[in-house]
Amino acid sequence: MQVLKQICKGLTLAVAALWLAACHSSSNNSESFIRVVHAVSDAPRVNVYLDDAQVLSDFDFRSGTGVLAIDPGTYRVRVEAIVPGGNVDVIDVAAVEFAKDTQTTVYASGDVTDMSVAPLLVSDPVDPVAAGSARATVVHAAPNVVSQGVSEVAVFVTAPGADISASAPLGTFEFGDTLGPVEVPAGDYQIRVAVVPGSGSYSNSDVVYDAGTVTLPEGADLQLAAVINTTNGPSPASLIVLDGTGSSDLFDVGTGALVRVVHGSPDAPPVDVVVNNDFMPPAVVGAVYTDVTGFLGPLPAASYNFKVVPTMTMTAVIDADAALDAGLAYTVIASDVLANITALILVDDNRRVATAAKLRIVHGSPAAGNVDIYLLAPGTLPSDSGVTPAFSDVPFGAETGFFDVAAGTYDVYVTPTGDNTTLAISATGIPLNGEGIYTAIAGDATGGGAPLQLILADDFTAG
Repeated sequence: MQVLKQICKGLTLAVAALWLAACHSSSNNSESFIRVVHAVSDAPRVNVYLDDAQVLSDFDFRSGTGVLAIDPGTYRVRVEAIVPGGNVDVIDVAAVEFAKDTQTTVYASGDVTDMSVAPLLVSDPVDPVAAGSARATVVHAAPNVVSQGVSEVAVFVTAPGADISASAPLGTFEFGDTLGPVEVPAGDYQIRVAVVPGSGSYSNSDVVYDAGTVTLPEGADLQLAAVINTTNGPSPASLIVLDGTGSSDLFDVGTGALVRVVHGSPDAPPVDVVVNNDFMPPAVVGAVYTDVTGFLGPLPAASYNFKVVPTMTMTAVIDADAALDAGLAYTVIASDVLANITALILVDDNRRVATAAKLRIVHGSPAAGNVDIYLLAPGTLPSDSGVTPAFSDVPFGAETGFFDVAAGTYDVYVTPTGDNTTLAISATGIPLNGEGIYTAIAGDATGGGAPLQLILADDFTAG
């Protein structure tokens, strides 16, 4: 049974208090209710303003707020994309009417590449859900989700395992439309989205999204928003579930976890990677230092055991357990010298944004101490006047996380902390393209020690 798990992303009590403080003070019992959802798959994180007061910051795709009360009235709603070189307004509507005793969900929807980003407003009832029932509204917030010129889809909410050809859809809709709200008895259901067939007769081959078995508990008042799937699996869409307090993901049943392995131990021999003790054959065979495997999977979300063994042996030098979540990708680095070898597990961010490149730098050199990392315009040196590191005093085993960088060509330098004249790594003329994803791992020379080098992954190695 798939249980709806609330994950309130990026919201804190302080943010909620800031939101309420930005709204007009209430002078009567009539209120309007509002929440915000980031549904633009190729957009960066955003800031949200209400009447020019910032009420949300660093708000990411697939995030939704809880429901908050405001005074009824007309508000300016502005959404600002966080981009390198200066933020840019992507939505700015001067007069949005929020009526009393209504609940309005404001979606940032559309597509940056198509220049179609716009607000999508959905109103829901504020009356209570009937006893013994659950209520749901479905929102189509996924532009271009179905290819080959087909935009209309049907939504089925049925008993688990029901034959779709013998079931009636909740309705059909296109991008920007809503279905419901509809109340159903609390219980287990299967939610599916299907392309509307020309014949009018549905079959399993028409299904493009299948949530599997989902429990709709008594009293639940849910809004389900279809958005572009930016994770993995066969479906072009995933669902954001809004329950009034925050948001969670409801992925297609084919969505799993992705895992890749980096041989980052400079003096270790070629190794195999074994998953759940399945030595026949290993998942990875004969990886040598600096090798980066492709992604394995999608693997069903579960706990896994990973062993790293010298090739053609069964003696583990790394034996690590890890719980893998659906919709996530992981990089497992066999790190440090052989005598101290360990698994460094990183969570990847493979969603591409139209406004920047994403770069991540990992300190994987056991020979180096703490370092400073510089990302500079070509021809600029760390020792030049006024130059400061992008990241300071980075210890071995740490990473920068993915950060947005304006598309262009850069020089990357790694120096000992506080020493801007000793260039431990010099990598000049590195192109970073918009929508690109890049990982660079600082490592030792083969066998260990200097000269240091960069182990490159993601789009650095594509093509």
